[in-house]
Amino acid sequence: MTQPSSKKVAPAPFAAKSSKSTTVKNPLLESTPKNFGIGQSIQPKRNLSRFVKWPEYVRLQRQKKILSLRLKVPPSIAQFNYTLDKNTAAQAFKLFNKYRPETPAEKKERLTKEAAAVAEGKSAKDASPKPVVVKYGLNHVVSLIENKKAKLVLIANDVDPIELVVFLPALCKKMGIPYAIVKGKARLGTLVHKKTSSVAALTEVNSADEGELSKLVSTINANYLEKYDENKKHWGGGVMGSKANDKLAKRAKAMAKSKNHTNHNQNKKAHKNGIKKPKTYKYPSLKGVDAKFRRNHRYALHGTAKALAKARAAN
Repeated sequence: MTQPSSKKVAPAPFAAKSSKSTTVKNPLLESTPKNFGIGQSIQPKRNLSRFVKWPEYVRLQRQKKILSLRLKVPPSIAQFNYTLDKNTAAQAFKLFNKYRPETPAEKKERLTKEAAAVAEGKSAKDASPKPVVVKYGLNHVVSLIENKKAKLVLIANDVDPIELVVFLPALCKKMGIPYAIVKGKARLGTLVHKKTSSVAALTEVNSADEGELSKLVSTINANYLEKYDENKKHWGGGVMGSKANDKLAKRAKAMAKSKNHTNHNQNKKAHKNGIKKPKTYKYPSLKGVDAKFRRNHRYALHGTAKALAKARAAN
């Protein structure tokens, strides 16, 4: 008989005490959990601009912008998106600012001087010559372009309806008048003391500004008159939104996946049926082959490696 071992079996380990300290709750403070259901607690603050009922004019201008991006826009209207760059536009407005029209007070003062000069027996032109100013007003500017009196024409890009000015680039091109499309009918309006102006033109400038005008005209012509025929070919719009782009990307991804799956299945099937790929032979180098060999064994030069080896052995 085997004697029992004198070693004691280790007792089962006790459950380890949690080291977390238990916080004592104050019985005077009651917990009031919030319920964000309908008619319950006030909702937390969040961005609600998506739910705002915007004024009608805001909705209309946003819808118009989206439609002009999505739909195809003909070149005659799309050209109004190609506005003058910031630096050149700043130079143009700087020049036009020198020739702002008179205010009513300035005009009254000039006419008073003229009347006083005429009363003294002098000529009105000598007393106060008529100032050189920017011409504005659609009908007035169109007549100046037709008579080839305008030296530079600025057209606003945001005229509504666009039909009022859509013909002006073609008219300027035909008459050879330099023109530029600039941002903002309101910006043109400030030149002539009005809220807005669809078009403004210069007919003449002082001799000190002739050089500045000629430089400006050459820069503007490079962007508009010389590129007129090219711009007639470019349609606008056709820009899809994020949802449509995501949908197309998802469709393309699914098609690529199905194509890869089909190719994999075909390769698997071919391997199973024992179809092997055709062998590609590497032709040996023809270096050192003499003219006699070439002449006698022309067929071997374009044959397989085996035929070439045979021909060499025969030689």
